[in-house]
Amino acid sequence: MFLHKTLILIIITMENNYSKRRSQLASKVLEDSAIIVSSASVKTRISDTDYAYRQDSNFYYLSGYEEPESLLLIRPSEKDKFIIFCRDRDPLREQWDGLRTGQKGAVDEYGADLSYGINSLDQMMPNLLEGIKNIYFSMSAPSNVDLKITHWIEEIRKNTRAGAEPPQNLLSLDFILHEMRLIKEDHEMEIMKTAANITTEAHIRAMQAVSPGMFEYQLEAEYLYAFNKNGARSPAYNSIVGGGNNSCILHYVENNAELSDGDLVLVDAGCEYQYYASDVTRTFPVNGKFSPEQKEIYSIVLEAHKQSMEEAQPGNKWNLMHEKSVEVIVEGLLSIGLLEGSKEENIEKGKYSKFYMHRIGHWLGMDVHDVGGYKKDGDWRELESGMVMTIEPGIYISDNLEDIDDRWKGIGVRIEDNIVVTDSGFEILTPDIPRTIEEVENTVQG
Repeated sequence: MFLHKTLILIIITMENNYSKRRSQLASKVLEDSAIIVSSASVKTRISDTDYAYRQDSNFYYLSGYEEPESLLLIRPSEKDKFIIFCRDRDPLREQWDGLRTGQKGAVDEYGADLSYGINSLDQMMPNLLEGIKNIYFSMSAPSNVDLKITHWIEEIRKNTRAGAEPPQNLLSLDFILHEMRLIKEDHEMEIMKTAANITTEAHIRAMQAVSPGMFEYQLEAEYLYAFNKNGARSPAYNSIVGGGNNSCILHYVENNAELSDGDLVLVDAGCEYQYYASDVTRTFPVNGKFSPEQKEIYSIVLEAHKQSMEEAQPGNKWNLMHEKSVEVIVEGLLSIGLLEGSKEENIEKGKYSKFYMHRIGHWLGMDVHDVGGYKKDGDWRELESGMVMTIEPGIYISDNLEDIDDRWKGIGVRIEDNIVVTDSGFEILTPDIPRTIEEVENTVQG
């Protein structure tokens, strides 16, 4: 009985969150508007086998509804403000593929004012949009909803002599909704902290398991096990497990090489938990001991990581973190002779970019590279409480770089953590993953 009541309370609480989001969104659009959001498509893996379904982030953010072949219609000025189009109940398909919510469930469980079958979409939408002046929809979503909207408007126009009034403006929903998603709510932060904790356990587990002779995919398996064991059914992105020179390939995902004694392994892996991502990178020695050259590079990246993070203060511009990382990395590379000349010249001419070619980080949330602009009104935006991001400086010295002493080649180091900006500074969501040279070596050596 207690569990049943608790489950009901969770459902009610979540629905209140989704309802508040829809109300907040409605307050940001023009009067006499409709908002249309389409579900993600089912993606075929091979033959008649599909990839595991994952709902579109915007769709889930506004509804909590997880089924494919569905559509949200929000009409703030109408009596029936929230309408869900969804699949009909079908005993045969449910026997094969699992239960469906159906129209009654969309109303009872998800708070829709009305619900219709998805097969009636073309029939119903012209009536539901007639008299609406503006239609907002996502222009970045990978769906053909724009073509459908055009078709529905054409259907309304056919009846203009009978007094029908078609919508006049098609407007982008993206900026409004992405700005909402950029600032995380309290309950979102609780989920993201859980995701970070699961990812923390996975990285520690992998450090304790690594040894020369393992294959990269065997190390990846340690992460996948920890994710699933703790309720995160999938990684938030394709895990990167690169040993030796593979650590210098930014988006390396083959993960099929043997890990060699004396090499570093760079692992960029994070779980997705209840639709929210974690994204963490650690670099550690396969044999448990950094070489002198590896220590030098690791120490530079660690200092860049530390100093960049200290710039994550409310009111600071986003770009200050990246600029600080460049400054520290250039100073470090000059000190060991991998760069020559003055710090100012190396920064101005971008000479460091052959070793550090990406930016300091990105927003984090429902998408691993989450939505939200990095500039506002043409200038780097100021950080605000509730923004979640990654801090991930790196140095990559690939085998194919010329005029580099061989002792440095094949060393790739990235250190990445997840942080949230607070009212007074920032909080690290992944503080317990070994980070210093001593912590990393002790963990790998057991």
